[in-house]
Amino acid sequence: MKKIFLVFTIISLSLLSCGSDDDSLQKIDQLFNLYIKDSSGNDLLKPTAIGSYTGVTFTDELAEKDNVNVSYSRKMLADSTYYLEYLAGATRQFVEGDSDGNKIYRSVIQVSLIKKISETQNDPVVNDTMEIFYHSSPTVFEVSRVLYNKQLVFTKVPDQPNVATVIK
Repeated sequence: MKKIFLVFTIISLSLLSCGSDDDSLQKIDQLFNLYIKDSSGNDLLKPTAIGSYTGVTFTDELAEKDNVNVSYSRKMLADSTYYLEYLAGATRQFVEGDSDGNKIYRSVIQVSLIKKISETQNDPVVNDTMEIFYHSSPTVFEVSRVLYNKQLVFTKVPDQPNVATVIK
């Protein structure tokens, strides 16, 4: 009887020590939305419109093998404005870290754009580069900044969505 009680006590104490609290959870904030517009503010991501980038491809530039496509979604707002939603999928390369557990990672994505110039003709493919930097700490993993063709287009503002607009 004493053995059963001792085993039961050890199991109970073990289960209690495995508990966790909400403070130990890491917040994930890596959804990024990209708008592409012209200098007049016109949406350039309409999927069938002449003058828009009707073809878009994301390719992982840090992948171990060539031509690894990265998933994204072309989405539309209620006002018919289109944007590219990127969540994850590209290789993340470690950049730096510190002793407090803070780390910086980056992904590099080639953004290939095909512009429709008439009903039967497209412009040659434009290859742009999007570099996404992530900040990781024990409490958060988030997009911290984004460069598009080496130009800063996004810097994280706490509790705000990760959104950038590129003018082409």
